[in-house]
Amino acid sequence: MEEFFNPLGTSLLVPSVQELAKQNLSTVPHRYIQPQNEEAISIPEIPIIDMQSLLSVESCSSELAKLHLACKEWGFFQLINHGVSSSLLEKVKLEIQDFFNLPMSEKKKFWQTPQHMEGFGQAFVVSEDQKLDWGDLFIMTTLPTQSRMPHLFPQLPLPFRDTLELYSHKMKNLAMVIIGHMGKALNIEEMKIRELFEDGIQLMRMNYYPPSPQPEKVIGLTNHSDATALTILLQVNEVEGLQIRKDDMWVPVRPMPNAFVVNVGDILEINTNGTYRSIEHRATVNSEKERLSIATFYSPRQDGVIGPWPSLITKQTPAQFKRIGVKEYFKNFFARKLEGKSNRDALRIEHHN
Repeated sequence: MEEFFNPLGTSLLVPSVQELAKQNLSTVPHRYIQPQNEEAISIPEIPIIDMQSLLSVESCSSELAKLHLACKEWGFFQLINHGVSSSLLEKVKLEIQDFFNLPMSEKKKFWQTPQHMEGFGQAFVVSEDQKLDWGDLFIMTTLPTQSRMPHLFPQLPLPFRDTLELYSHKMKNLAMVIIGHMGKALNIEEMKIRELFEDGIQLMRMNYYPPSPQPEKVIGLTNHSDATALTILLQVNEVEGLQIRKDDMWVPVRPMPNAFVVNVGDILEINTNGTYRSIEHRATVNSEKERLSIATFYSPRQDGVIGPWPSLITKQTPAQFKRIGVKEYFKNFFARKLEGKSNRDALRIEHHN
């Protein structure tokens, strides 16, 4: 029997912000007040990639060039015509809202414990005086199935469990197709990509950001880059809040209906030797309405090794990052506070000219 691998570490337990927000507070409790970053500005929208064009013989090369540019210049894109049915997406959205609206007595069964970060709560809380995000999340390992925690996925209420099961497999297939096309754009052998990602680790994180009496004083989710390889985000309701850092400015992302917002994570930045960029992003909140989203993270298999693909290392472009085992990589990541790109930076190789 293989050792049960839980890629997620632990996090200190904190109160539910959703419950806190129900108290009609006029001011935000001190622990949630965070130094505010610069205002967001509206500049060009993030690139849009059409999956059908990627898969069609006539338009694949021009769409592949667009994908390559999006990953290099932005690290983010919206994916349309992705082939996941809108009826499944509608079910996912409705059932996530119901799940967050369960009574607290039901939610307690799924709450984090001091031993595991998975479940309802907040992640990356490492000290009692750390500032907290204005949001609750529900996070769990979804694939490989043997890594699921027995009290979470298998115990989810029906029909939500079945809906998520289907959604989880659709997201895995979609992630493999996207990563495959990135490999194509970089001339990486398909076998190399399959070997690393085929039985990969998939995590899901559902986010609930309640309205705040002082939205300018809090942050829904601290700015960070994703430690994983690829993130596929579905906006659950029509409220905006995701912002990405582009050229040192915060740019709001306006999700298109039925599109996914996809971004490059640190692992792909390492794999591509820095060609594709994992970009910092954050979630803001407002005073009127809650915002919900679900992010699906995909990463290499747990016995894999992360490092720049050998064909991308040349005299002109020496290796930018060290090689590291997947398990050790995640252990390091979940041991630290979520902060910018500190995890990726720890793997950087310094080149002195």
